[in-house]
Amino acid sequence: MRYISTRGEAPALGFEDVLLTGLATDGGLYVPESLPHFSLEEIRSWRGLSYSELAFNVMHPFVDDAIPADDFRKMLDETYSVFSHKAVAPLVQLDSNEWVMELFRGPTLAFKDFALQLLGRLLDYVLEKRKQHVVIMGATSGDTGSAAIEGCRRCEHVDIFILHPYERVSEVQRRQMTTVKGDNIHNIAVRGNFDDCQRMVKESFGNQGFLGGKTQLAAVNSINWARIMAQIVYYFQASLALGGPDRSMAFSVPTGNFGDIFAGYLAKKMGLPISQLVIATNRNDILHRFMSGNKYEQHKLEHTLSPSMDIMVSSNFERLLFDLHGRDGQAVKTLLENAAKGPVSIEDYRWRHARKLFDSDAVDDKSTCDTIREIHEQNEYLLDPHTAIGVRAARNCRRDRSVPMITLGTAHPAKFPDAVAESGVTVKPQLPAHMADLFEREERYTVLDNNIAGVQEFIARHWKNA
Repeated sequence: MRYISTRGEAPALGFEDVLLTGLATDGGLYVPESLPHFSLEEIRSWRGLSYSELAFNVMHPFVDDAIPADDFRKMLDETYSVFSHKAVAPLVQLDSNEWVMELFRGPTLAFKDFALQLLGRLLDYVLEKRKQHVVIMGATSGDTGSAAIEGCRRCEHVDIFILHPYERVSEVQRRQMTTVKGDNIHNIAVRGNFDDCQRMVKESFGNQGFLGGKTQLAAVNSINWARIMAQIVYYFQASLALGGPDRSMAFSVPTGNFGDIFAGYLAKKMGLPISQLVIATNRNDILHRFMSGNKYEQHKLEHTLSPSMDIMVSSNFERLLFDLHGRDGQAVKTLLENAAKGPVSIEDYRWRHARKLFDSDAVDDKSTCDTIREIHEQNEYLLDPHTAIGVRAARNCRRDRSVPMITLGTAHPAKFPDAVAESGVTVKPQLPAHMADLFEREERYTVLDNNIAGVQEFIARHWKNA
């Protein structure tokens, strides 16, 4: 399996190099040169498999011979054995044909654990094999940071620097990052927003001279292909649990950076019958405005009750644009250069092709709270604000009620108690036992100005072998 850049100018790489590289040298994102395709008969034969067994079948073609099959199976068994539910990604029924897939049963209570628990093990394996040290630099709007730290904190060959927007993540999200002890763990609170943090990460990958040539950066954000690869699996899991592949499924996905829903798009291209993908966003609705009106235009970022989606520049959207433009890297590069200057659109026939699969909705804070309250009143079931946006968007955009609609439950409600309280629900969501003392743990983080030179200087000074 070889991987190519969405901007067409970087060399093709194998899995190991893509794992460690993050952004391509031309500024693009890596995607497989070709996708594996599974027949309905093959998918049907996977019914009854454990989650880790299913994960092996779906992901092994992407890893290919970079990791021996037995080693990869062991890695997957270890990854998903730490989840708190035997099904790993259990389904909860809300209505007659409406479901939530709980993706928050991992150690940091968010869907990012599915990929980042695996990514830590992949990095350990490859870096030990190469006797190489790397510096992880990542940006988080709330959940990626804690999942990355938890997944990578035991890696012997890694230093971790996670940037988060100062005072713009929930207290639980912040403490999950800043209370983890380890000499190789560094949390940086940037006086800015998530897009500022993400921009610093991208620019740093493009020019790593501040590291003095002594090490290289590795990515944990969803620009890293391994993140996308791991997220494809639970689309297959949900479908098989509800009668797939002999019936089609619809999914509603709360998304800011487009990685999670892009994984669903890939699942469909790999042979899984999916009839609809709903892009569920908050007031930071650049994806909704594009999908509903073919206009890609950045607005001012707003702070909402769903901070993990407070994103205006959706990195993984580039991967979809690459496909929509017939995998023409130069066309994607030109489009994104123009998008940095002002609003852009794509050819109408390309946009209409995307609309055959995708719908979208933007849900404000009031509707988010209304949905949390309504679902709790109807089912005594508590949603976090991001999942609530997914449920509301699913109900607003649903095309066919005979098709199961599955909303991806992206985070545990205990991570967002303020949003739950604002909804009027009087039940306070409780942290699980392994986090019961979270508010008593000592925090460690450094507040820095929204200045890339200062952030890079901090990293250069604090990584292990500096």
